[in-house]
Amino acid sequence: MIDQIVIKTLLIGAFVIIALILLRPGGSARTQAIRTITLLVLLAAAVYAVLFPGVINELAQAVGVGRGTDLLLYAFIIVFIANALTAVRKRRAQDTQITKLARQIALRNAEYPDERS
Repeated sequence: MIDQIVIKTLLIGAFVIIALILLRPGGSARTQAIRTITLLVLLAAAVYAVLFPGVINELAQAVGVGRGTDLLLYAFIIVFIANALTAVRKRRAQDTQITKLARQIALRNAEYPDERS
């Protein structure tokens, strides 16, 4: 237990730093609230898993996964895919917004040829 104190401290510190970064404001109030609650639950679960790693093994065996590390890997893959899909959706929305803005600018700054020529 004492030999693991360094890694446990580093992991918990990393989780807290990531949580603080992700808690920056942005989006609607409802989206921000859901994101904050989810992040705090995940942060608490991560800290708990670091402090009591045996619980993860028991949970893994209860759901039919051999080891706790495999369960964490599966969870990480799910979170990664969800994050990737969210990023794609945001990028599409930004592309649409940029297209609309470019059209508005083009229409406002349109140059018409001289009618005399």
